[in-house]
Amino acid sequence: MFSCPYEPLLVGPTPSGCRNTPAYSNFPTLAFIPRRGRREKAIARWVQRHAGAEWLHNSSAEESVKNIGLFCKQHPSIDPKVVSGLAQWLRAQDCNLYMDQNAAELIGETTLCPQEEIPSHSDLLIVLGGDGTLLNVAHIAHAHGVPILGVNLGSLGFLTETTQEDLYPTLQNALTGKCKIEHRMLLNASLWRDETKLHDFNVLNDIVINKSALARIVNLTVQVNNQPMTSYRADGLIIATPTGSTAYSLSAGGPIIHPSMHALVLSPICPFTLTNRSIVIPDTSKIEVQLTKRHEDEDVGITLDGKMGYAMKSGDILKAEKSSVSVKLIQASGKNYYQTLRKKLHWGGTAENKFH
Repeated sequence: MFSCPYEPLLVGPTPSGCRNTPAYSNFPTLAFIPRRGRREKAIARWVQRHAGAEWLHNSSAEESVKNIGLFCKQHPSIDPKVVSGLAQWLRAQDCNLYMDQNAAELIGETTLCPQEEIPSHSDLLIVLGGDGTLLNVAHIAHAHGVPILGVNLGSLGFLTETTQEDLYPTLQNALTGKCKIEHRMLLNASLWRDETKLHDFNVLNDIVINKSALARIVNLTVQVNNQPMTSYRADGLIIATPTGSTAYSLSAGGPIIHPSMHALVLSPICPFTLTNRSIVIPDTSKIEVQLTKRHEDEDVGITLDGKMGYAMKSGDILKAEKSSVSVKLIQASGKNYYQTLRKKLHWGGTAENKFH
């Protein structure tokens, strides 16, 4: 039997989204204290074999990360030099490039790959754009388990946190297996009508049920784990993941939830009753939301990550729960979540304002 060259220290439950085998799905996270003269790659192999956890400093990553998928936002403000410079740098590292149509056309290349096929060919996906572009890529990439590096060429950029200045140091770490990968929760949801499933979908940020501009207040009944929770009279309801807690839910008065938290948040939009506030529930919860019968002729819709949408009719039920898969996001070198919050939300204080 393999003898671990490190002393394991149990520090908590395995993070959601780690590639656990069934036999080790309930293993705690392991922190290791290295013994003198032992190499880190030995413990990487031991963790992967015995705990099923993904080791972020994988010494074999340099050989395996050679196929790169490149997605680019379609916008006139995107500088072609950024894309061409990145393509040249990656090819200098002996990487194979699979570019979507936007990236290829921007730099005048004729070889491109359909967006839906890029994740299946890639070890790493690079997204040049904003959060909307990354959300689109996440929808087609999550089933393949490919890490995504989001490079912010847009405006806010909570998900695309890597700046152009950080791009190459972060990318170098990614190619050599020295980057930090965050597993972001996905929500799996379905729309039911008369006990028939109409649609099934996964979202990274949020699911929004809302009325049209001319519709009246909607009436929604919510159950959690088959137990009645409340009825909302509001302009709508947001079901958000921790990742989505800084999106629409935040604008509706919801709390910010750290991405590592195992939680979901339900935020009513402009509720009629002032005591209806956002509520944080465990990510093990099974949520059911029904549009009551009084909305026979009104226009109510479901929006998924701010993009796709479906009509919701009176009596329809939306069911939502944590997905069995997650999205892997590469964290920018030298960055952390609180730095992102300070920068994006213009909070007071700087990194130098530490306790003394």
